Amino acid sequence: MRTLFRTQYRQDIALWKHNGDRFWYGLLAVLVFIAPMVLGEFYIGEMGAVYIFAIAGVGLMLLVGYTGLISLGHAAFLGIGAYVNAVLLKMGVPFLITLPVAGLFTALCGAAIGRPTLRMSGLYLAIATLAFGSIVGTVFQKWESVTGGFDGFAVPTPEIFGFPIEGATGIYYVSLVVLLFVLWVSANLLRSPAGRAMVAIRDSEVSAQSMGIHLARYKTMAFAISAGMTGLAGALFAHYVRYLAPDAFDVLLSVQFVTIVFVGGLGSLRGAILGAMFVRLLPQFIAVVRDDLPFGIGRLPGLEPSLFGLSLVLVILFQPAGLNGMWLKAKVWFQAFPFKRQTSFRRQKSYAKSERLR
Repeated sequence: MRTLFRTQYRQDIALWKHNGDRFWYGLLAVLVFIAPMVLGEFYIGEMGAVYIFAIAGVGLMLLVGYTGLISLGHAAFLGIGAYVNAVLLKMGVPFLITLPVAGLFTALCGAAIGRPTLRMSGLYLAIATLAFGSIVGTVFQKWESVTGGFDGFAVPTPEIFGFPIEGATGIYYVSLVVLLFVLWVSANLLRSPAGRAMVAIRDSEVSAQSMGIHLARYKTMAFAISAGMTGLAGALFAHYVRYLAPDAFDVLLSVQFVTIVFVGGLGSLRGAILGAMFVRLLPQFIAVVRDDLPFGIGRLPGLEPSLFGLSLVLVILFQPAGLNGMWLKAKVWFQAFPFKRQTSFRRQKSYAKSERLR
């Protein structure tokens, strides 16, 4: 059982709570970096996809989990980042430039859509972002001179200092580095005054405004940062799929991003990673057990989106804290063993914090 002594005022917002955190996260970093040396090509590709979705999940988590603003249009931001990166590569721009440019341009698009939707919240904001996603999808389809229309186009192979980034291993390492960068930026943002202002807006807009927090500024900032991170994920997603077409960025992809946030656990960067693992590995699990499901369930059309929706409902009803909440309960259980108490793990009712004092 661990006892933490507070010796500094800044200890509560420190990145590392104790030396144990440094050890375990360091060990995890070593394991993920050596994983391609022991895993097969298929598993490396799937883990690379998990990292890409985790980047987008962290971006959406900052918007939904930490600012209290819902979005059903993040597939559009992913598509914008993917197309900007791919088009610039076709023009001969180096990948080390196209990647940040894709993120910055998508962040500007996020700020542009965030500004006119400041007065919206809840269902109305979700519908507005869904409409934005539909508009962007139509642009992808009709702007044939740039996007290739419905036919799409092949994504050029990126290079870093003359070395081509191709195959599952190359995408794995690039996605891992970008994910670590995004997590570092997000963790430090949440420790800053801007991050605490975003959390205050999530808890109560009335209280935040009474404390002098500029709602429009920080909401726009949250939209921009969230969209920018999703744009980075989109640039990597383009190289993962190797061929861009408008159909890849439909509303189902936005639903998957929302599933990442809610199933992973609202208000948790760790939850975004756990949710990405759930969303990306669920289709593989379905493919393995499809033929063994009773009553022909495995042959039903729409099985995958139905399971996504069912998982959302079950998590909201029975485990509102998501996979991260389950991890925290297990962690506390092991730390308290053998002095655990049943009341320590009693399920608490939860409610939408963003609806407080509206």
